[in-house]
Amino acid sequence: MKKKIILFLIISVFLIVSVFIYLGFYFGIIPSKKYSDADFKIDKYISSYDMDDDGVDDQTDILENAKKYIATKPIYKSKYYAGGYSDDEYGVCTDVVANALLDSGYDLRELVNADILKNRDDYDIDKVDKNIDFRRVRNLLIYFKNNAISLTTDIYKIDEWHGGDIVIFPNHIAIVSDSRNRKGIPYVIHLSPRQIRYEENILERRKVIGHYRIS
Repeated sequence: MKKKIILFLIISVFLIVSVFIYLGFYFGIIPSKKYSDADFKIDKYISSYDMDDDGVDDQTDILENAKKYIATKPIYKSKYYAGGYSDDEYGVCTDVVANALLDSGYDLRELVNADILKNRDDYDIDKVDKNIDFRRVRNLLIYFKNNAISLTTDIYKIDEWHGGDIVIFPNHIAIVSDSRNRKGIPYVIHLSPRQIRYEENILERRKVIGHYRIS
């Protein structure tokens, strides 16, 4: 009887530990191995544009500037800024995109405002405020639909996803990373109140409603 109890306890502990390890990898608590484009024989996408004339193509610029922004370790907090762009230690998901594009030569504050004034019916905004409108996911979804290259939302078409792309979920937005999981699905660079790291393997756990590339 004692042997059976001991065996039962050993099996139970093994199963519990296995479940915790699985959940740890699934939710990113335990870091997984990251892969690159080269591991899946995917050629890195290079944009033909260089908006800020810094010698770095837009696609690479956006990716690297997103990494620079999260390197400041922003704290998730929704605030209003008189100049539009966050200028302290706080930020929200749209700030990752806005700052990455700003440092690449694209001022979303001005661009989104111009598109709103041109296409008021698309946005359905009662009171236009250029300092906050570009920091709302629903507005960025419309803006990118109107002004960017629309790409597949099928995350398993891995060769159509590249670092520097923009991915939109319901009420959330991120920059696609150049790191991939073991299936070739890319990580994303984002800012969220419920994240473990700034670069995470979450595409398989979220509904993708938009995937865009700056043209």
